[in-house]
Amino acid sequence: MLFNTKSFSLYLQNLITTYKPHVNPNFTHTHQIKLISSLKVVWRKDQKLDQAIENDKQYKLCARVVKEVLNEPGQVIPLRYLEKRRERLSLNVKVRTFLNRYPGLFDTYYDRIKPKSDAVLFLRPSDRLRDFLEEERKIYDSNEELLVAKLCKLLMMSKDKVLSVDKLVHVKREFGFPNDFLVKLVPRYPNYFKLVGCPGEGQSFLELESWNPDFAKSVIQLRAEEEAKLTGIPVRPNFNVKLPPGFFLRKEMREWVRDWLELDYISPYEDVSNLDQSSQEMEKRTVGVFHELLSLSIFKRIPVPILGKFSDEYRFSNAFSSAFTRHSGIFYLSLKGGIKTAMLREAYRHSELIDRDPLLEIKERFVELLEKGKHEWMEQLRLQREEVKKDMEKMALRSEDEEEKLDELMYDEQM
Repeated sequence: MLFNTKSFSLYLQNLITTYKPHVNPNFTHTHQIKLISSLKVVWRKDQKLDQAIENDKQYKLCARVVKEVLNEPGQVIPLRYLEKRRERLSLNVKVRTFLNRYPGLFDTYYDRIKPKSDAVLFLRPSDRLRDFLEEERKIYDSNEELLVAKLCKLLMMSKDKVLSVDKLVHVKREFGFPNDFLVKLVPRYPNYFKLVGCPGEGQSFLELESWNPDFAKSVIQLRAEEEAKLTGIPVRPNFNVKLPPGFFLRKEMREWVRDWLELDYISPYEDVSNLDQSSQEMEKRTVGVFHELLSLSIFKRIPVPILGKFSDEYRFSNAFSSAFTRHSGIFYLSLKGGIKTAMLREAYRHSELIDRDPLLEIKERFVELLEKGKHEWMEQLRLQREEVKKDMEKMALRSEDEEEKLDELMYDEQM
């Protein structure tokens, strides 16, 4: 989506017309920054963006259950073992009910846990699930260049161009990295990556080996360049600010936002070691990092606790999450599900993603598999209801016949 210069200009114009400059000569620049940074914006619920998270609830639940089975030795698990993990998986129905609702995910069979034990019910991936996993692998292969660029960008934005392997593994789903990216993807690109240590055996890190200037352009910079080519007019890189309907900022906050937006854009790939952590410029750079991280993510949203794991590497302050409400025209902080999630407003139209990552095809294929299984379940329920209805009709006819016979007997006795 191109940068909307017109809407952004109108927003700035509105800020300027409502702004009356006033500077207290007794305040130093540092004091003014401290005063401005303490400004608060009241959080406001956005039901449409919350709905985007709600829409993916069942998909993520099914993905968690599938991952749990695939991580087991031999990719099989006794049903009763999975039943004990329901709370950790946030599975609020019994496993058998889950299997009935999504019959396309697993096959069931009986086997022994130990040689002399009784046979119990086991789960294993169905043929349809295995077909999906093969499709997933092909999608990853066809998007390998994108995955390499994403991984390079994450390293290039970091303070020392190095990230903990444990942290990368923790966020692999957010950015679309395959489960085996450390053992298959990384070794194929020694010109970009160096793995230090052994994952799973103490601390290990992924280092950037070489700097690719093509990767050192943010989404905002690329967007400005693209619009400049289309219009023939130089476009200043900046954030696409759009407050939700009915959302208003207090006067002092509008003044702060106006001044802040007029600052030069600072790329998340620039060296900012010389910037004061409490300065407006550092705020601009931090928001730029958030924007880039969310843009690189699959769903253009990331839980705040996950972002917090990278506070040191990306120079986030202790109160970094307040930036999401302070810049409500750029981000939305969802509280859906009891988890704070940072969302990129410009990536959504209502509850639908319009800025689509190519790796979203994996989710779409998985959802197709779920919908097919759910359709089979619904059809089975329909047939069962019809059978019950037929049985009830037969019972009703039988009751009528029995009543007629009883009436005949009573009539004969009276005669």
